[in-house]
Amino acid sequence: MVFQYSNGSIERYQQFIIVGFSDSPEIRLPLFFFFLLVYILTLIGNLILILLITISPSLKTPMYFFLSNLSFLDIVYTSVTSPRLIHIFATNDGRVSFPKCISQLFFFVAFWNTEYFLLTLMSYDRYVAVCKPLHYKMIMNWRLCTTAAAATWVGGLLGSISPTTVSAVATYQMSSKLNHFFCDIKALEEIAISGTANIRTVILVQGNLLVMTFFLLTLISYVYIISTIVKIRSNKGKYKAFSTCASHLTVVSGFYILIFNLYFRPKSLESANQGKMLTVLYVYVIPLLNPVVYSFRNKDVKQAFIKTFKTRLA
Repeated sequence: MVFQYSNGSIERYQQFIIVGFSDSPEIRLPLFFFFLLVYILTLIGNLILILLITISPSLKTPMYFFLSNLSFLDIVYTSVTSPRLIHIFATNDGRVSFPKCISQLFFFVAFWNTEYFLLTLMSYDRYVAVCKPLHYKMIMNWRLCTTAAAATWVGGLLGSISPTTVSAVATYQMSSKLNHFFCDIKALEEIAISGTANIRTVILVQGNLLVMTFFLLTLISYVYIISTIVKIRSNKGKYKAFSTCASHLTVVSGFYILIFNLYFRPKSLESANQGKMLTVLYVYVIPLLNPVVYSFRNKDVKQAFIKTFKTRLA
């Protein structure tokens, strides 16, 4: 990786300048408190959910095992960008060295990939629970669950190698301004003066292929789930079957709606500011809302929380 000055001289490992949202001092302080509050609440909400799943015997099932993985993923996912962004708002200093920028990109893409893997895995878990309930424990055994969960994390890390590599070997101007609030690969593509074709190819092939593959796998799971629920004769049975999927369906629907709006819009409709706002929703808001959705829409989690709370007070 090199930075090139206008006079042709070259210097290695300098810095980018992250533009963020606004240079206005009036809005910087409110944004600082907003993102700090969102980050703290995300950490607290997901940590509570992980702790509850860990200590509650009633939540020792594959579904909640995957949910605890999702909560941990949400913590590390938002931690890749939140501390740096909060620092920028606090100090008005958007400078970031190239190694730190590439490291942020690597972990962001890795955890982004992991989320696709994990949400798809959770869809399959719900498919087995609804469509093959008598064989659920045999199919979703703990060996399969732990192996599959480990594979999602390893797969996410491996999938981050190509985007990081093509971004690292590209050439950028000295002190290039990133029109984003973190080191996003699309923002890096916009300021690269060489290697843009490789970055664009990785975004198109790996990014879009990954999104569509896991989206279709999730969609197929829910087609089978819905067709099975429709065949259930009693309304009570239909409600019970659907309630086991409602939380996950809510989360995965919101996730893919945001992703498609962000990455699959026509070029003519793309806007840097709109892109930033949509990115805020899936990078910060979804990790904050996940524990809320799984807590308030899930009877087992609410009962486990009440029981644990009463036990601790007794």
